[in-house]
Amino acid sequence: MTALHPTPSTPSTAIPRSLLIINPNSTTAMTTALVPIITPLLPPSFRATYFTGPPSSPPSINNEADSTASATACLPLLLPLLASHDAVLIACYSAHPLVPQLRARTAAPVIGILEASVYFSLALLGASGAAGGKFGIVTTGAAWESLLATAVEELLGGKGRFAGVTSTGLDADQLHRVGREELEARMGEATRKLVGEGEEGKEGAQGAEVVCLGCAGMVGLREVVEQAAKEVGKSVKVVDGVEAGVGVLVGMVGRY
Repeated sequence: MTALHPTPSTPSTAIPRSLLIINPNSTTAMTTALVPIITPLLPPSFRATYFTGPPSSPPSINNEADSTASATACLPLLLPLLASHDAVLIACYSAHPLVPQLRARTAAPVIGILEASVYFSLALLGASGAAGGKFGIVTTGAAWESLLATAVEELLGGKGRFAGVTSTGLDADQLHRVGREELEARMGEATRKLVGEGEEGKEGAQGAEVVCLGCAGMVGLREVVEQAAKEVGKSVKVVDGVEAGVGVLVGMVGRY
């Protein structure tokens, strides 16, 4: 059954702003894991409502077909909720169909965590002052490597400062089921590959200086990525797409 869980808001005479946080798969554990990440990011005048996809939605979104199936399952349930929320976050790291579908049906800002993480990454590269710096993505299953690369290049209008995508080989729901030791080993291997200097002798090869966590289920793994980069002598900035998305929406609500 679809789960809606409003977080407590600070008492105020003003009506609180409301964010709708959408997990389009049907795994409630993934939604639950978002709450302690998002709650501290909300100003006192904001509250969040959490939506989990219905049982007809895939338990894990592992490819383009799963994305489409989850959008089909979730859209009818989401439409009645739009009028009561000031902004919408799609907490799936993909070019998810719900992003354009909901944008076409509400004047409220709607963003996906992939898009938000790209914006944050570009800003962080500019702040680093490193000429030609690049960002990359550590994601789940290997199928996402080409899908996310295509989505980012479409956002940027080309490769731009994008270093590419590496994968852990774990599906999103497996992130919550494998042992911590295996999870950290897989994340570390993918990170070291991404931040390395690329193939020897390859013109323009350069490792990522900013790393995006390419799955909503990777919340809380920032330190694992940072440590893996240190093991190959690199210091990286890590972007959590969920945190980035909340930051973008909080900044937009009431201003645009």
